[in-house]
Amino acid sequence: MDAASLCRDIINWLREKVISSGGRGTIFGLSGGIDSAVVAVLCRKAFPENSLGVIMPCYSPETERSHAELVAKKFSIPCKTISLDRVFDEMLLALENKKADETGISLAAANLKPRLRMSVLYYLAAQHSYRVIGTGNKSEISIGYFTKYGDAGVDFEPIGDLLKEEVCELAAYLEIPREIIERKPTAGLWEGQSDEDELGFSYMELDSYLKGGKVNPAVAAKIKAMQQASQHKCNMPPVFTRRT
Repeated sequence: MDAASLCRDIINWLREKVISSGGRGTIFGLSGGIDSAVVAVLCRKAFPENSLGVIMPCYSPETERSHAELVAKKFSIPCKTISLDRVFDEMLLALENKKADETGISLAAANLKPRLRMSVLYYLAAQHSYRVIGTGNKSEISIGYFTKYGDAGVDFEPIGDLLKEEVCELAAYLEIPREIIERKPTAGLWEGQSDEDELGFSYMELDSYLKGGKVNPAVAAKIKAMQQASQHKCNMPPVFTRRT
C-alpha cells in the first residue's frame, strides 16, 4: 500500500465531497481509537482551519478520553468535550423507569450511546455548516459491525474502503501515537468490551476472509452469517412504490 498516495487521495476526496455538498468543514467524534485518530488527522489536513473533534464520554473508560486528547494535542486539532453520562441516564430513566446502574447494560441500552453521539455531532455540524465524518472501516462495515443510525449515521466515510490492517498502516504513516495503534480494538459500549471478543474472531481473520484468503471454516461461516444478517444496515430504507 502506498500510504502517501492514499492519504493524499482521501484528503482530496474529503475536500471535494464536503465543499460540493455546501459544507465548509468537518466534524467527527474523537474516541481514542485508531480509526477515530486516523480520520481526525485526515480531516485536519483536509480542512486545517475548519475541523472540530468532539470527545463524548458516556460512562467511558478514562483511557478513551486521554487517548483522544493525546491525538488532539499532537496534531493541534480543535476539540471540545461533551459528557453524555447524564443524558444517557435520563434516556434510560424515560425508557425503563430505571437508572443505568439498576438495569445493567443491555445491547439495546449500549446502542443508545452512539446514537446520542451522532445527535451531538449533527447539532454542532448545523451550527458550523460542517459535515459529519464517519470513522467506519471496510472490515467493520462489511459485517455490519456498527450501530444503525449511530456511528453509521454520518455524511461521509473516508476510510470505509480500507481494511483494518490498512488503517493500521495508514496510522503508522501519519505517526499516530504508538499506544493508540497498539490498543486493543473496542467500541467502548460497556466496561471491558472488546471488538474481537464480541465478534468471536480477529480482525486478521476477517481481513483475510475479505481478501479471499483461507480462514477457519467456522469463522468463515460466522462472517458470512453476519454479512447476510446486516444487509438492512448497509442500504437506504426501502421505499414502497405504488403500482401504476
